[in-house]
Amino acid sequence: MNSPEKQWFVIYTKPRWEKKIYAKLLQKGIDAWCPLQKHRRQWADRKKIVEEPLFKSYLFVRIDASEKIRTLETEGVLNFVHFLGKPAVVKNDEIETIKSYLLNDSAKLEVQSIQDFEANTSIIVRKGVFMDHKGKVLKTMGKNKVYVSLESIGQVMVVEFSTGHLEKI
Repeated sequence: MNSPEKQWFVIYTKPRWEKKIYAKLLQKGIDAWCPLQKHRRQWADRKKIVEEPLFKSYLFVRIDASEKIRTLETEGVLNFVHFLGKPAVVKNDEIETIKSYLLNDSAKLEVQSIQDFEANTSIIVRKGVFMDHKGKVLKTMGKNKVYVSLESIGQVMVVEFSTGHLEKI
């Protein structure tokens, strides 16, 4: 008998609990991922590089249906993120794209809610980490900032790169 296929889901967490919940899920044997981005922070007496979650109050879990309850029973997990009335499923290639982008030390990534932007032009990226990926330009800021939609989780990644790397489709 085949075991159910595991899929990536998004869970909503208590604010600022992402790293704690990530550790608890791993202890339970649940395949989880908390995308972290390095930021330079300055205090009055020192500067320090800190890793902060890319998606505030969100974590990704790769589970099958039998692991949903164990995931929800983890302290700090509030619920699964729903899209169109069902738990949001994230495609493997979207997870891999985020992972590959975060491996780039010069990457600058911000995340904002998709509700803040209007849809615009369909594009394909011709250069860089996102090469050959299709997306929707939701908004551009100046010459170098492009808002790209990740619709399956209702979030927008703000990616900074030359608009010369884009081509309309």
